[in-house]
Amino acid sequence: MTASLSIGELAARTGVAPSTLRIWEERHGFPVPSRLGSGHRRYAEADAAVVAEVARLRDSGMRLEAAITAARREAEHQAQVAGGPRPRSVHAELLRRDPSLPVHRLRKRTLVALSHAIEDEFCARARDARLFGLFQRPEHFAPSRARWRELALLARSTYVFADFPEDVPSDGGDGIHLVRLEARSPLLREWAVVCDSTEAPIVLTAWEVPGQVGTPQPHRVFETTWSMDPGLVRDAARVCAGAAAGTPDGSRLVAELAAEPPGVPADPALAAAFFNRAVAYLDRG
Repeated sequence: MTASLSIGELAARTGVAPSTLRIWEERHGFPVPSRLGSGHRRYAEADAAVVAEVARLRDSGMRLEAAITAARREAEHQAQVAGGPRPRSVHAELLRRDPSLPVHRLRKRTLVALSHAIEDEFCARARDARLFGLFQRPEHFAPSRARWRELALLARSTYVFADFPEDVPSDGGDGIHLVRLEARSPLLREWAVVCDSTEAPIVLTAWEVPGQVGTPQPHRVFETTWSMDPGLVRDAARVCAGAAAGTPDGSRLVAELAAEPPGVPADPALAAAFFNRAVAYLDRG
């Protein structure tokens, strides 16, 4: 793999200062650069993701040595089993982070109502938010595109994921980044809305229960959970950013989300407004 990043570029991608990177290399043998004839360090693109993961694990309280070991093992495992980075599951990541999250089996029509309530109360209110939507199929996204186009006008960045055709432009021209999911991606079985913001963070994630061949779309069943915890919302956003890492600005997005979010508690009034809107959408059928 070509080593093309300078230490300054690696620092900008990951949020880890050059001086810190040099100390890590000297004391822990990580990250390992190649050297130009001038002696300057150069790093591979893949190093940025591993360094960002080490920084995230360290910031969460893990010892640096353990964080380096864990991040390296995960990167090696992904390369071995998938021949490259393997997309993670938003749903599985949230439940791994917080096994106490309640999980409900809901029909897709209910998910649509919850998603619209989130779009109305959270995405539209949040300033400078990073928005992510998992839609599985392009035809599922099509009816919502007008809504998401309006949300993109208010957001810092907006990413939508589905099994789009290979020739789909990464920038749809309306402020929405379209990310094509490969056939092996676990995100193809998931539905999610993620609003990563300081004022109105929320994640809704759902995993489609297997064995529903022939079931009409509105009645398909998903195991669903949601949270307004800023840390869990950031975890969900990181999974989405990882799936978008190969797109233009994808590496920058991964680096931006490496930092921990402000620990601002959820707004009870916003939660109540979300509940009321969800009930109203459900009542409309």
